[in-house]
Amino acid sequence: QRDVVSWTTMIAAYSQNGYGKEAIEFFQQMQLKGVAPDKIAFISILDACADLEFLAEGREIHASIIDRGFESDVIVGTALVN
Repeated sequence: QRDVVSWTTMIAAYSQNGYGKEAIEFFQQMQLKGVAPDKIAFISILDACADLEFLAEGREIHASIIDRGFESDVIVGTALVN
């Protein structure tokens, strides 16, 4: 059974190794499977969106962060600045 920790681990691994597209796809799959992202998942996926190629996806994720009330979190806010 996959939980938010296992999904986030894969997202972070893809993101940190230059596979931003795959990280974003995994993030979307996680949500489709009914697993809600936590702060760490958002931080991991924001790293993948730092490339201008994924600006639209980054905006969508930013909106999700606001919807979930994570925008005031210092660590999430720092990831948004990147």
